[in-house]
Amino acid sequence: CGFVLAQASCVQYRLVVRDASSLQILQLYTCLDQIQYIEWSSDSLFILCAMYKRGIVQVWSLEQPDWHCKIDEGSAGLVASCWSPDGRHILNTTEFHLRITVWSLCTKSVSYIKYPKACQQGVAFTKDGRYMAVAERRDCKDFISIFVCSDWQLLRHFDTETQDLFGIEWAPNGCVLAAWDTCLEYKILLYSLDGRLLSSYRA
Repeated sequence: CGFVLAQASCVQYRLVVRDASSLQILQLYTCLDQIQYIEWSSDSLFILCAMYKRGIVQVWSLEQPDWHCKIDEGSAGLVASCWSPDGRHILNTTEFHLRITVWSLCTKSVSYIKYPKACQQGVAFTKDGRYMAVAERRDCKDFISIFVCSDWQLLRHFDTETQDLFGIEWAPNGCVLAAWDTCLEYKILLYSLDGRLLSSYRA
C-alpha cells in the first residue's frame, strides 16, 4: 500500500485523492459546497472535508468509495473541525465557541462539551490518545477540563491561575499538562492529571 496525497479543489467543490508517487487520481469526491479545510484520519482511511460557511462536514472513505457521512451543525454554525486520535470521532467547534460537538462514526452517538475557549491552542490530546484537555472560559475565569476519550466522560475540571489562558499542551508521557498565559503575563503553569498545580514560572 503506497502513500497517498490529498488535494482539495475548492473551485469545483471537489476532493481529489492522488497517489503520491505517480500523482495518478485514485478517487474523486464531490462535496456540497466549497471545501475550506481537509484532514486525514490517523489511520489514513478517512478524509474530513469542512465547509464552514454552511456548517457542514463531509467524511469520505478510501476503502469504501460509496460510503460517506454528512454532519450538519445547523444554526449553531461551524468554525473548526478535527479528528480525534482514534480516527473514528470528529470534533466540531460551533460559532462563538459555544460548544464542541463530538460525533462518533461508529455508534453515531453525539457528546457535547460546553464553554471551549477561543484561544491559540485550546484542545490537546495525550500522545496515546487516552485523554483530551480543553481550555474553557466561564464567568470571566479560565478553566481546564480533562476528558476520557474512550467515552468522552469528564475526568477532572479545575480552574487555572491565569489571566487569559492562551494555550495548553501535554507532556510526552501524558502525566503533566502545561498551560500558558497571554504574552502580557509571560507565565506558564504545570498541572497533574488530577488538576494539582505542580509548578509555575513567570518572567
